[in-house]
Amino acid sequence: MTTNERTVSTKDAPAAIGPYSQAVRAGGMLFVSGQLGLDPATGTFAADDVAGQTHRALANMRAILEAGNFSLGDVVRCTVFLKSMDDFAAMNKVYAEYFPSNPPSRAAVEVSRLPKDALVEITCIAAR
Repeated sequence: MTTNERTVSTKDAPAAIGPYSQAVRAGGMLFVSGQLGLDPATGTFAADDVAGQTHRALANMRAILEAGNFSLGDVVRCTVFLKSMDDFAAMNKVYAEYFPSNPPSRAAVEVSRLPKDALVEITCIAAR
């Protein structure tokens, strides 16, 4: 784990694939960059379906939150990007496992394409 006053990075989530940080701390909040369903050890997708990719994306997000001394319980906002809105129910079922009570606010949108042709990407903001 690498943490300075602004950025958070952990080996327990995939490294950034561009000029950005896994997360940035500002004013008691942590802004987590979009997470794909990539296995941090291999850099490949953990699954070929949206449920498996959602699970891995949320596990990656949790690892980054924990590296920044936050938890899923601190998440106040998520944005979910889906390749197809037809996958909404499958994504939502997995998402509910990570936020079983008092879930954060959220938007879910369909997009034409995601990095590495992922099926889902999830970003969040955590605050205390």
